[in-house]
Amino acid sequence: MALADMDHMNALDLAASPESRAIVDFLADYSVETSPGAAEKTASFSALLPAGARAYIAALPGADFGEVVATARRLRNEGMVPVPHVPARSLKSRAQLEDYISRLAGEAAVDQVLCIGGGVNRPVGEFGCTMQVLETGVLDRHGIRTIGVAGHPEGSPDIADADIAQAVREKNAFAKRTGAELYIATQFCFDADAIIRWDRTLRLMGNTLPIHIGIAGPAKLKSLITYARMCGVGNSMRVLTRQAANLARLAQVSAPDRLVRTLARYQAEDPNCGIQRAHFYTFGGLARTTAWLDGALAGDFTLKADGKGFQVHRDLG
Repeated sequence: MALADMDHMNALDLAASPESRAIVDFLADYSVETSPGAAEKTASFSALLPAGARAYIAALPGADFGEVVATARRLRNEGMVPVPHVPARSLKSRAQLEDYISRLAGEAAVDQVLCIGGGVNRPVGEFGCTMQVLETGVLDRHGIRTIGVAGHPEGSPDIADADIAQAVREKNAFAKRTGAELYIATQFCFDADAIIRWDRTLRLMGNTLPIHIGIAGPAKLKSLITYARMCGVGNSMRVLTRQAANLARLAQVSAPDRLVRTLARYQAEDPNCGIQRAHFYTFGGLARTTAWLDGALAGDFTLKADGKGFQVHRDLG
């Protein structure tokens, strides 16, 4: 038997261990993030993602909502489940919200969205927060009852902690009052301990909404540091800067295996864990992220002896 085949069999044997099984379970039913711009550079989503995979569509400040609709339509036609962003503070009016949601539902059969405040300091129209959009009833009228709302494990540079806590309470109350299927989809974070503390804090506050935790997919370390600075996840920077102490590593691809292994263990061991799914930001490209995920979900990985990660047997470029 060839050495490569033996290595592959060893990987599959290891993947049968309880901890490896927990990793596979944690990654199952993952979602990914794209954007109209990134979609233009993606020849085929169906060649990279399994049928029925959820693909979020970012609507960045100043985005053309028509392009978001077109991307959602393309994803639906390729067999994916499009999950467009609905950025409250970037909407000019209730009429624009109505038109946007009507087109998403009518042209792309959208039945799930991520409703966020949006990365602008001042609202461009009448909506200042997510709750104001939810309370319009527009989503419900168009058959959209599965709704993600934003979560920030390390806090948000735009929102005070007290306001975040109040928003969590309001969204839990809205879900109970209306029966809408709300969940929390988070910003990416590199610090597993911070994520676990945040989940437990939310639990103490009475949160019952399931959490889809944001994870940065495999990417060059330099790119991850750049995106972390842009997106205000400064507390996680120490995790990255420790890796970047050796300048030669900046050009190397960094995978989220340590974070995933820790969170998978937490999910498996704590019955009250609020983290339900993993959501991947594809800063290093969709192909690289899905190659890593395909290897992990196939059990084609080896647990690292130090207990802090695992090595997926895929070429990530």
